[in-house]
Amino acid sequence: IGFITRPAAGPGLRLKRGAMQTPDVVVVGSATRDLSDEDPRGWMLGGGVTFGALALARLGLRTGVVLGLDGAAATARELDLIRDAGAEIVEVPLANGPVFTNVETLSGRIQTCGSLSDPVPVEALPDGWERAPAFVFAPIASEIPDDWVDVPQSSACVAFAWQGILRNLAPGERVTPKAPGPSPFLERADILAFSRHDVPSELSLREIGAWVGDECDVLLTAGLVGGLLLRLRAGRIVNARAYPSVPSVEEIDPTGAGDTMLAGLVAARLVAGDEGQRLGRDIYMGAAASSLLVEGPGMNSVPTFGRLLARIAGMR
Repeated sequence: IGFITRPAAGPGLRLKRGAMQTPDVVVVGSATRDLSDEDPRGWMLGGGVTFGALALARLGLRTGVVLGLDGAAATARELDLIRDAGAEIVEVPLANGPVFTNVETLSGRIQTCGSLSDPVPVEALPDGWERAPAFVFAPIASEIPDDWVDVPQSSACVAFAWQGILRNLAPGERVTPKAPGPSPFLERADILAFSRHDVPSELSLREIGAWVGDECDVLLTAGLVGGLLLRLRAGRIVNARAYPSVPSVEEIDPTGAGDTMLAGLVAARLVAGDEGQRLGRDIYMGAAASSLLVEGPGMNSVPTFGRLLARIAGMR
């Protein structure tokens, strides 16, 4: 899988706003604070935008991040992990950011909403970033307004993490599934990613096909089972690839696995293009990155390119 050759900006490099004229990929969303007794702060930084941005930067992509942060999240040490990987963060101050309590049970995660998120405005995007060849929209609490879909150029690859708009949220109440439906983000997405747990089992691919644009690849993840990558054209499946999960040494924390999977897929496609899709290296890279993520807690376990290569070499 040695088709990624661009190194990251380098450990310890801190980029100032505007220093990255045009990133390879722009990631948008709000960071969440997940309440936890295991951290002295009482919470850990999370959200698809943080896991995805760190993974993309550590895999060697010039990564720009438009990141919504409440007052506490803005002090998070995890932000230095993203910066030290070479990414540039544009901090968007939020009066209210997403806060959750997560309880893992044998039957699945029980999640309670502590706070909603203010919107992340499109005006926060620095000049020149609209020319990025890829965008990853990674909402956690429906905080990305619809006008973001008009930002990427028509040639840009747009990935959308669907889970972030499929939740009914009310402060102090348990999070419940929200019925899927049409969205401007689905219509614009070149890659639509979600877990089998994010949508009702009775939802058909025909319905999803009616909501997406003329060309869309659907990434359906299923944890330890692996998943599917479906190529839809004009709403119809023209190609389907099942992939197995890559074995982990042990599973400690699955938080962020889907976001890391999507980041690996996007990174591979940016560098390998159609060749990566044809040979299946894009999905394999995502699965390998995800297998490393679950082996540790929080964002510290997001894999570097070196760890990813070692994991792949060990499987040969």
